[in-house]
Amino acid sequence: MAGGAVLAQGGSAIPLSPLLAGYENVLLDLDGCVWVGEACTPGAPEAVAALRAAGKGLAFITNDARRSPEEYVRKLWSLGLQASLEEVVTVGGALQHVLAERSPGKGVYVIGSAAIFRHVADAGHRVLNGSSRPTEADVVVVAGHDEFNFKELGEATQAVLAGAEVIAASRDRTFPTEDGPYPGTGAIVAALEYATGRRAVTVGKPEAQIFQTALDRVGEGRSLVIGDRLDADLAGAAAAGLDAAIVLTGVTTNAEAQAAQDPPPVAIAADLRSLVLSS
Repeated sequence: MAGGAVLAQGGSAIPLSPLLAGYENVLLDLDGCVWVGEACTPGAPEAVAALRAAGKGLAFITNDARRSPEEYVRKLWSLGLQASLEEVVTVGGALQHVLAERSPGKGVYVIGSAAIFRHVADAGHRVLNGSSRPTEADVVVVAGHDEFNFKELGEATQAVLAGAEVIAASRDRTFPTEDGPYPGTGAIVAALEYATGRRAVTVGKPEAQIFQTALDRVGEGRSLVIGDRLDADLAGAAAAGLDAAIVLTGVTTNAEAQAAQDPPPVAIAADLRSLVLSS
């Protein structure tokens, strides 16, 4: 629909909120912002459709390393949100980019989903998991996944103590699910760092690189980051020189969002729909 509006139940147009008038592009966090677990947050499909109708450039950014970009596109469509592969920027892709810039060494030990294994292999590195010498890896990649087990942590610990560098997807302590918060990649990273006394390098939010990748895809104009985390979305946007708005459908409470400084969010809303659409 022209003019960047969607139709209300009675047929009248609902325009975008005044906040969005100052931005040509919107970078949307997924977990806790667009969806929680397998369900959309309230009004998220309508909000995304309105942004598209208004001609806003869109990118979907996630620190969740459990799925491939193609799987995220399928999930978005299954929940009623249109998306192209180019619009999805994953932390797995950021890991692949970092590894591709390195010459292959002895190999990489991976704590991660099948998607992360593919990203490492596609970057030109040998995966040592399941080989006779997993602890000889010169790089350990850490990205939280549903089948994480203590053996992975043990082999990664031995590799790091032998000199391997640690590259982590993120330091997210938790991620939101329908059943409440679950431990995120950061919880695994913390255990590995404590066991080895070594510090991991991170590539996902709040590092600026993943936002820069999204900016390269959306093109020219001012961009607004919308997410649910102060430590990843707000801090990451600041690192990339971008404004950020916080929604309260994820891990951040209203009191925490209101207290955030250096910088504060440009807006705080109950959910994506109330942030994007005028009431």
